Amino acid sequence: MLLPSLLPGSKGWINKYFSLVEQGEIKLSYEVLTAVSAQEHLHILSCKSGIIFGYPIHFIFFNKEDVAKWTDAEKLKLLLFESLLLVYIQKHGVTNHLKEDFTEKLITYYAHYNTKNIQDHLLFWVKDDKNSQIESILTKRIEASSGFFDSRRWFSSMNNILIYLDVILFDRFINNEDNRVLKSYSEYAYNVLVAIILAAKSDGEIDDKEKQIFNAFLSAANLEGEYKEKASLCLSCDVDFDHFTDLIQTNRLFGRFLLDISLLTIYGNQDVEPSEIDYIKQLLNKTGFEDYHTDEALATVEHFILNSDVEENFLSNKNTYEKIYDKVSSRWTKIVLRNKDKLAHELSESKELISLVKKSASQELTQEEKEKVKTQFFDVVKSVPALAIFMLPGGVILLPLILKIIPDLIPSSFRDNEIN
Repeated sequence: MLLPSLLPGSKGWINKYFSLVEQGEIKLSYEVLTAVSAQEHLHILSCKSGIIFGYPIHFIFFNKEDVAKWTDAEKLKLLLFESLLLVYIQKHGVTNHLKEDFTEKLITYYAHYNTKNIQDHLLFWVKDDKNSQIESILTKRIEASSGFFDSRRWFSSMNNILIYLDVILFDRFINNEDNRVLKSYSEYAYNVLVAIILAAKSDGEIDDKEKQIFNAFLSAANLEGEYKEKASLCLSCDVDFDHFTDLIQTNRLFGRFLLDISLLTIYGNQDVEPSEIDYIKQLLNKTGFEDYHTDEALATVEHFILNSDVEENFLSNKNTYEKIYDKVSSRWTKIVLRNKDKLAHELSESKELISLVKKSASQELTQEEKEKVKTQFFDVVKSVPALAIFMLPGGVILLPLILKIIPDLIPSSFRDNEIN
């Protein structure tokens, strides 16, 4: 049930949040994926929550279901807070002084942010306690841009789609302990805008609607200095990969975000053209990713569309939904088969899972057995990096498809033993 006293739109909600943590109502724990790095894990959880696209789908720690009275802005505010908290916990764990230490880090972080409106905000609220300052800053950070999107685009349902940059920069700040990192916000945002322009142009030229989208992104970015001028010129000149800065090659978490946001832009027309795939391949090369990451990123975008409220602005009819679902199924098959050797090895350690899968081919499993299959398969997935995206919302609906492939992946020696 909803805890009415925790409302991200009301003053004092951060103190209430931590009091619920102390009471055990909110547990600061999350699924650990052993086969991926901390940054890759952060990316997966960010996809699952929706913050990577500036839209709240799931919270990270808060698990109360009835938040119907919350606005999207309030949901995104809590999600941003929890995403920043996750970054801190990944580095320092859940300590006895978590509330005080995390609050102090967050204040220091935003105090060095080079976005002028945030610095002005801090000065204005300087007499408030630190939690109240953070509440005010987070409210400012998730404000929607002043631009207006085409109503047919799912962007129209979002708040500040660039909010994920706060998480990326906080990750660098926490792990590098270098305040200078925060001076580069405008450079990060500028590179995102270049990626969006290149993605929009990859099918030929930028039309009026795409210019409208860019201007809304530009407004959300709050760029300053040279990068504001450079970004404004991008629409009127021939933009190419040379317009990117070296930043996109030095931060893998940021490079993956550029890939995801580019594919989201391209997916506006529901199809990916050959020329657009060429752009993605160039982006992969520029950011140091491999070709197979395209399937993973597309699966991320498709899962986001199929498992969020924004689908109403995108999935105009049943045929569109089925078209995307078919693509997801096909993409999952490719991802599984590409990782069949690793998956086969992990399956050989899960004899009960294989036994249940074989049983399901000839008879209906009980509800308890079905739960065992799902749980044990998720345990296998955690150890295969490319399949970790299966943990995203909607992954479970593809379980029957994946289970059909499993028998062919079972090591022959294990099959022989079973026959004997």
